[in-house]
Amino acid sequence: MSAKKLIIDADPGIGDAIAIALALCDPDLEVIGLTTTGGHVSGTQAFRHIQTVLSTIDPPRWPRLGASQLPECTPPDHPGKSGLLPNGHDRLADCPKIGAELHQPHDSAKLLVELVKQHQHEVTLLTLGPLTNLAVASELWPDLREHLQQVICLAGSLGLGDATAVSEFNIFADPEAAQKVIRAQAPLTLIPLETAASLILTFDDFDQLPIDEFSRLGRLLHQTMPYLLRETRNQLGREEIDLREVAALAAVAHPNLFEMESLELDIELAGELTRGMTVIDRRGVVDTEFAIDVATHVTLEGVRDYMLRLIQASSLK
Repeated sequence: MSAKKLIIDADPGIGDAIAIALALCDPDLEVIGLTTTGGHVSGTQAFRHIQTVLSTIDPPRWPRLGASQLPECTPPDHPGKSGLLPNGHDRLADCPKIGAELHQPHDSAKLLVELVKQHQHEVTLLTLGPLTNLAVASELWPDLREHLQQVICLAGSLGLGDATAVSEFNIFADPEAAQKVIRAQAPLTLIPLETAASLILTFDDFDQLPIDEFSRLGRLLHQTMPYLLRETRNQLGREEIDLREVAALAAVAHPNLFEMESLELDIELAGELTRGMTVIDRRGVVDTEFAIDVATHVTLEGVRDYMLRLIQASSLK
């Protein structure tokens, strides 16, 4: 069976970087594009982080890269409430930074359109950051979503929030774009905060990972995970991190690990306290024309096994 073609749209961040590195090491995935957006970091910083991950992993075939000039987004609530590290504490830690500037970088949204046109009905798009690029790409080519095989978004929530009390960060950062994406009548799978963030890693869990520090993936994990664990303890007083981005990647590679529910939902734009909230219609009558598949449960052991297999395989190379 041929590898699944994948584009990842992201705003890395350590979590995104780890998920991208794992995707590049998965023989069942062919990462054909990495597009950047602004979110946890600026689009410019995100592009440098993508270059850093690629240089560290150095896959046999490098994906095409999309650049963005979008700014970073700072949540209004302090870290103790949001559970999000403050900006500046999540910038690829001890990885040696790559700062090569491209003379003519491809715009992320335009590259999305170009790649999907080139591989119509073959590409899965995984978004790990705000949905700005997908919204813009859909405006550039209104038929984009129809020509994607699948769209999986790490975004939204079932009621909880992190950026605010009710708004998940990737939605909060650009709720107008999120609303356009969600209202479009095209297949979409949402991996919400509660489901994805249930995949956690403690200091003890990290010590037990079969990481070979001399492998490329092992080097990146050793340069990022301990730093993220320490900063989470120092900044937030927590002894664990969540690997929500890895959970979202697992939804691409092993969708059988997730239970889906068809839900009608929308994004709140106007509320003073609820801007960016994922509003779910729970009255029990679902209009299937406007319903979205939402992951309501994940088999955590299966996701952990997936991650462990990729780490173990990388140590043999």
